[in-house]
Amino acid sequence: MAALHGHGVAVTVLLVVAALVLLMQCDAAETTCAGEVPARPRPETVSIVDFGGVGDGRTVNTWAFHKAVYHIQHQRRRGGTTLLVPAGTWLTGSFNLTSHMTLFLARGAVLKATQDTRSWPLVEPLPSYGRGRELPGARYTSFIHGDGLRDVVITGDKGIIDGQGDVWWNMWRQRTLQHTRPNLLEFMHSSGIHISNIVLKNSPFWNIHPVYCDNVVITNMMIIAPHDSPNTDGVDPDSSTNVCIEDSYISTGDDLVAIKSGWDEYGIAYGRPSSGITIRRVRGSSPFSGIAIGSEASGGVSNVLVEDCNIFNSGYGIHIKTNVGRGGYIRNITVNNVRMNNIRNGLRIAGDVGDHPDEHFSQLALPTVDAVSIKNVWGVNVQQPGSLEGIRNSPFTRICLSNVKLFGWRNAAWKCRDVHGAALGVQPGPCAELTTSLSSGFCSY
Repeated sequence: MAALHGHGVAVTVLLVVAALVLLMQCDAAETTCAGEVPARPRPETVSIVDFGGVGDGRTVNTWAFHKAVYHIQHQRRRGGTTLLVPAGTWLTGSFNLTSHMTLFLARGAVLKATQDTRSWPLVEPLPSYGRGRELPGARYTSFIHGDGLRDVVITGDKGIIDGQGDVWWNMWRQRTLQHTRPNLLEFMHSSGIHISNIVLKNSPFWNIHPVYCDNVVITNMMIIAPHDSPNTDGVDPDSSTNVCIEDSYISTGDDLVAIKSGWDEYGIAYGRPSSGITIRRVRGSSPFSGIAIGSEASGGVSNVLVEDCNIFNSGYGIHIKTNVGRGGYIRNITVNNVRMNNIRNGLRIAGDVGDHPDEHFSQLALPTVDAVSIKNVWGVNVQQPGSLEGIRNSPFTRICLSNVKLFGWRNAAWKCRDVHGAALGVQPGPCAELTTSLSSGFCSY
């Protein structure tokens, strides 16, 4: 009987544990968006080897990738096709993807960009920018590019996409660039994009750039570049909606995540905002910003959630940035449960950041920043707790800091002007501009 009783207890314990695991799985399911654009299985798989690809690190496989994508595009297999890149080093130039396609990088696969910049294709500037981001005129196309696509997956078993960006970085440093550098991955006018389980390294410029897109999931990624690599942003959602970036490690030479929506008069005219952006469980370091909004936000940015992030060894923790001439709006931003360590400036909301595409921007195009809630933020080794500096004729409004504790240098103080809001449970003590009473529904623990 004792044995039976002990067995019953063991079964009960197992059932309780199973129930707890199930509850944890349910909670995890509620706090992830990976399933919103799943890495769906495809009924057919082809290998790059089938199209003449050679993974010896020396053979240039650009034509093989073009043939493979052409085959997938024109075969129109119901449910789509997976293009397998096996273990090996696959040197290639830029290539486009197509709809209903999965690019799968096997364990040990390295997809490496050629460094022959003279043959790199050019594309038109983005209409919401009016020119290349770095130089007027056209821009170099991204290493992997897609325009007007649906249902595209880039995933793998920890395979690597290496942009070999040092040649581009050196051209930037030496001021010998002819056009704006290429991104590593860019999708335009596309929907249903899933990127996961691979490593991106040494991008020539921004790493992942969804622009004019909808329904994008970026999860379980590692994105790395040296801290002195110029403008190697991790992920830049741009004039896009319903974008989720989660469970990823990013360490680059510029902002880890930067939300954008066009540049000055071009972004205002194009008028496509970024909204419905979720950034969750991202950790990493940058000499610039951990999480940034702007400064190119002329089409507007709204409904952004940043939670459960860990930012260390960085210039800024959370950085919202705009400028006179930008126009547009930044509103309904929620930052919750962020940890910081060794940060120069914990929180910065600034109205004097960023350059202009040309002299045609309007001084009357004043951006608005409203309804920004930053709560449950803990930082150590923070040199400057923060600066909240708005625009004289367009002060930032409803800025809420709640349970924000940023410890660092003795005597460090907040800097504030042209900003209205409230602060509850903030250390070091906040500036006077944040003592205005707000409704408890907006600014509370």
